[in-house]
Amino acid sequence: MGDHLKIAFLTATDSRDKKARSGTIYYMSQALQKHCGDVYYLGPLSSHMEGFTRFLNNVSLKLFKKSYAYEHSVLLAWSYARIIMEKLKEEDFDLIFAPVASTELALLTTDVPIIYTADATFSLISNYYPDYFSEQLKLSREEGNYIEQSAINKSDLLLYPSNWAAESALKDYGAEESKVKIIPYGANIDHKPSLETIMRKKKRDKIYLLFLGVDWERKGGEIAFETLLELENMGIKAGLTICGCIPPEEFSHEDMVVIPFLDKNEPEQYNRLEELFLNSDFLILPSRTEAYGVVFCEANAYGLPAITTDTGGIPGVIEPDINGYMLPLKARGREFAELIKELYEDDQKYYQLVRTSRETFEKKLNWDSWGKEVNSLIKDLLNK
Repeated sequence: MGDHLKIAFLTATDSRDKKARSGTIYYMSQALQKHCGDVYYLGPLSSHMEGFTRFLNNVSLKLFKKSYAYEHSVLLAWSYARIIMEKLKEEDFDLIFAPVASTELALLTTDVPIIYTADATFSLISNYYPDYFSEQLKLSREEGNYIEQSAINKSDLLLYPSNWAAESALKDYGAEESKVKIIPYGANIDHKPSLETIMRKKKRDKIYLLFLGVDWERKGGEIAFETLLELENMGIKAGLTICGCIPPEEFSHEDMVVIPFLDKNEPEQYNRLEELFLNSDFLILPSRTEAYGVVFCEANAYGLPAITTDTGGIPGVIEPDINGYMLPLKARGREFAELIKELYEDDQKYYQLVRTSRETFEKKLNWDSWGKEVNSLIKDLLNK
């Protein structure tokens, strides 16, 4: 092993694309390059089995009215393993880093140490995301759990961003406790505004709420809309910007702006996203399901407190009274509006929340902090 580690970054997708998984694997690879060693991208992987497993899903839906999780297929895992083992011969790698890559790892045979990271396990996803995994073939569920189990078993280190995901690895898959580490993921942003810019923000006579998500229903769009109406019922001027999706027709309001999509790869659109963060007073995301929520890290970078729900991996990001608040899953617009009103009308409390939101980003919700912690773990792992 030379001075500079050679890290094989293993993903089936193109991890240099900021659109892939909201940019998380792109920023993760950049943090590894900066803090841990030289990153060699093994993806994107092109397998003839991808089309075939999608075909199996279509057949299953037609014949049995049940889905087949083609991304968690043993056939695909077998195909990936053959491709990856050829790629691993091209360099003498010190380490394989595999983000959200259970299928890529499952049937891989190698002596190179493996670090696997994901924000959820297959067991969590299949029991937690009802729409995605409802009415799934029993065979498919068994394959998915087998693939997750295999990936966990052959990894030398398991990194999760929340206690929620780590607990599942331990309880549902019997992962060795010494291999499991919890390190929060960071904000998927290229540059952060100065603290001075954030603290110069002045209150206006209108509360500006930002809803940022690609799935209206799953991210609780209806409740965000209710919050706007409830604030107005209280006599408080409010505005709601929806970014990332188009709400159903019945959700329209003169104080609501809809921006269907912003591409982080495009500088102009990235700048517009930055302006949304800087010109909003709260991020409102009443998520029904959420494995982690990198968007909360991003909001905190701009001193934007998050108002969300206590579900999934969100408690791994949000500290109440520090960088946002989590309401119970059953809370509706009225409760969200009351909390927002209380926070915004108390100058001292609101500006303190802005400051501590930014401090939380600086302290732990950034990719540099993640990279430094991972570097320390890699050294320990390879020294063994």
